[in-house]
Amino acid sequence: MSNSDNDAYRIEVFAESEYLPEQSDADQKRWAFAYHIRIINRGSQGARLLTRHWIITDGDQRVQEVHGEGVLGQQPELAPGQEFQYSSGAILETAVGSMRGNYQMLSEDGTCFNAPIPAFTLAADRALH
Repeated sequence: MSNSDNDAYRIEVFAESEYLPEQSDADQKRWAFAYHIRIINRGSQGARLLTRHWIITDGDQRVQEVHGEGVLGQQPELAPGQEFQYSSGAILETAVGSMRGNYQMLSEDGTCFNAPIPAFTLAADRALH
């Protein structure tokens, strides 16, 4: 069941990426990135993050999908107005790419809903002009 317009079930997600030159090696086609996520419960129902689904696209349009439980081994619960932040990483074979996805949430009233993660760019320094 997905009803993101319903005020009870509103999760807002912000993402920021960071290039990690010390973990990257262009000769090996390895570009490393950190991403920092901020999840805010803007709804009137508390909700727990059950699963994540990422769609990672590199500069050659290769797509990798990642499904998993929680984030960083946790399934954080967010009361209305509460936020949760975490950082993780991704490795690409190109200097530029993007990520987007969603979190499956379970509200305290038993409703499952998706919280979309807006697309954000992964870009090595000087890779975008």
